[in-house]
Amino acid sequence: MSTTGTGTATAPADRAGRRRPFDPRLVRQVPAVRVRLALLGVLGVVAAGLIIAQATTLALVLAAAAGGELDRAALGGFVLAVTGRAALLWAQGYLAADAAAVVKAQLRADLLAAIQRRGPAWLSGQRAGQLATLTGRGVDALDGYFTGYLPQLVLSVTVPVAVLARLAFADWSSALIVAVTLPLIPVFGALLGWHAQAATERQWRRLAQLGGHFLDMVAGLATLRAFGRQRAQAEVVRRMADRHRVATMGTLRIAFLSGLVLELVATLAVALVAVPIGLRLLTGGMALSTALLVLLLTPEAYLPLRTAGSRFHASMEGLTVLDEALTLIGEDDPAHDASGGEPVRDASGGEPAGRATPAVVGSPPAEIRFESVTVVHPRTTALRDVDLTIGAGERIAVIGPSGAGKSTLLHLLLGFVAPTAGRITVDGVDLAELDIVQWRRRLAWVPQHAHLFAASLADNIALGAPDADPAELSAAVRAAALTDVVAALPDGLDTRLGERGHGLSSGQRQRVALARAFLRDAPVVLLDEPTARLDGVSEAAVLAGSRQLVTGRTALIVAHRPALLDGVDRVVRLDAGRITGRDLAAATP
Repeated sequence: MSTTGTGTATAPADRAGRRRPFDPRLVRQVPAVRVRLALLGVLGVVAAGLIIAQATTLALVLAAAAGGELDRAALGGFVLAVTGRAALLWAQGYLAADAAAVVKAQLRADLLAAIQRRGPAWLSGQRAGQLATLTGRGVDALDGYFTGYLPQLVLSVTVPVAVLARLAFADWSSALIVAVTLPLIPVFGALLGWHAQAATERQWRRLAQLGGHFLDMVAGLATLRAFGRQRAQAEVVRRMADRHRVATMGTLRIAFLSGLVLELVATLAVALVAVPIGLRLLTGGMALSTALLVLLLTPEAYLPLRTAGSRFHASMEGLTVLDEALTLIGEDDPAHDASGGEPVRDASGGEPAGRATPAVVGSPPAEIRFESVTVVHPRTTALRDVDLTIGAGERIAVIGPSGAGKSTLLHLLLGFVAPTAGRITVDGVDLAELDIVQWRRRLAWVPQHAHLFAASLADNIALGAPDADPAELSAAVRAAALTDVVAALPDGLDTRLGERGHGLSSGQRQRVALARAFLRDAPVVLLDEPTARLDGVSEAAVLAGSRQLVTGRTALIVAHRPALLDGVDRVVRLDAGRITGRDLAAATP
């Protein structure tokens, strides 16, 4: 097992130096957050006004108290200002948390849709653990960004401006000192933030690699134990966790240093204002109420910037994840998608959950043509100038050695990959111009390894036709020779399966895939070596079901075993991505 990950988790390193406090792509991707962000801005303006009111009334109360009097109006105004700030703080927290929830839900849905649009061909080049970390722990890191940093970012814009305006009316010399020293906070914060950004990206990469490797190790635990390598891999995980710890401590070190620097700059800046104020008070050059107002307001000018700087480091992981997620969502889809995006599907070709049963019953079989189709992958060329016609209702078997490009033919029809050159037509219409969702409703797919979900057996069979009635479901079970399997289960069709169909044998899982295809009743059938690695009894059951399934339908069958060639109309040989034989007799692949 490799200890270094590839794929999405390494992307932030390639975009170092481009991190911004707010990514405008977020508003375009999640329009629902616009109103919440606008309200946060309005609350920031109100907060600045309340800060001015609180300082002004408190200065009046203290000045009156120094003279032995009680300014009841000022005291009432002070209480109202404090109460208003408390209510405002609650409202900001509520809005920020709501915005975080909306963004996280939308990003997760968009990430899953983006992953599904790219299909298995793209997914095979990624590490599942890293993608799981991104959509799970990674997206959750946005909480700190929305609830901590973003409200403070708004205040760091509104409050200093309001304080400077009020100081300019109260004492222009103090306002000048604040105006000159105030930019030092964001300047020092930016300098430290650049270092923190690189450290946070290293920390995130370590976490993504750790998650990916750990998931790989758990999935391959049986193999590791069989070869006595479980202890060695546990040591690898320990080293990766230690590197993540070191990266995390490095990030925290920079954050603490940043907090120290910002506090020091702000303290010195306040002292530059306070010392002249004290001297002027001693000489009688300033009224006590004005001096108190300046001394109360000056720290408030620096506080939002200091707080935003410290919370920026806490939210840096969220910003890194946000950039990575938006980049993945916004990248061009490597496969065509005429619908401009589609809902999430399972890897077995099922329709989105909750859709009505696809309206394909009675649809005529389709004629499919591959016209000079070439498919180039990053490391290899899967198909080269393939010309192939599958007549309506014709059953064609494709044979050839492993890696010849047979499965790529099926992936092209499923829309998982797009031709690099050439085109595919369905009844004379370019597949790239068809609505991919409507087209997939006309397909039934039985892959080599059917993916079953942790749900009931009935739900797994009805994946492509969720509104099928019990009679249709029972007919599909009988056609796929699953009756004895269902009878042996404790709750029959209602029995919940484990993850990836745990509890069923390989042959039984393939028969579930056949039952899905029967229930879908689609005019075009794609079979990808459905009898691979099955025992004799299971193979016989799957073969019988497959022959019944393709009868009267357009079928493309990828075959390695001679038994699958029985009853097909034509056999085509594929080798190194090229068709090297056509109209062959049913022969050994």
